[in-house]
Amino acid sequence: MQTFNGLYAITPDTDDSERLIEQVGAVLDGGARILQYRNKGSDTVRRLWQANILASLARSRNALFIINDDVELARAIGADGVHVGRNDAGIAAARAALGPDAIVGASCYDSLALAHAAVAAGASYVAFGAVYPSATKPGAVAAPLSLFADSADLGVPRVAIGGITAANAGTVVAAGADAIAVIGGLFGQADPCAAARTLAALYR
Repeated sequence: MQTFNGLYAITPDTDDSERLIEQVGAVLDGGARILQYRNKGSDTVRRLWQANILASLARSRNALFIINDDVELARAIGADGVHVGRNDAGIAAARAALGPDAIVGASCYDSLALAHAAVAAGASYVAFGAVYPSATKPGAVAAPLSLFADSADLGVPRVAIGGITAANAGTVVAAGADAIAVIGGLFGQADPCAAARTLAALYR
């Protein structure tokens, strides 16, 4: 796995493929090193088409490409990996389906115990969040930034997610997050490229 750190862009749910492609290109040009395709709403054909295009964009910028919660889609397009929820069995199944070199990320919410279990099950990285109130998941549990100091011995990259913007990202990076996962703070901005540039610069 190439270096897993920096700005981790997560796409918004949308059927507007043209705008999505334009925004993703801008975010990658701004410095996102990891791109996750997340779309809970579109039909299977549209999701496959969008994922293929975004995978090509990510590869052209030497960025990692991750699929959210769909192992079969990740395998079908040759993605770098997949991100799954709290189920340890999901981690093991993803690893078995995608192979030993695939990236398998795991959501661990506010739980250090879940993070240790995820790593034991074969996770390549763990995500804690929401570190700030999230517009994407308004009911998400709050995850304290102290988790990054407490998880320093996990041995895998640790990603922060939830409500991260240019205004608060510096605090998250300083707390020890290896990567910051951002949706609205990128795709909800008037200039996604400039927003990405600002956030990515925190890791330089």
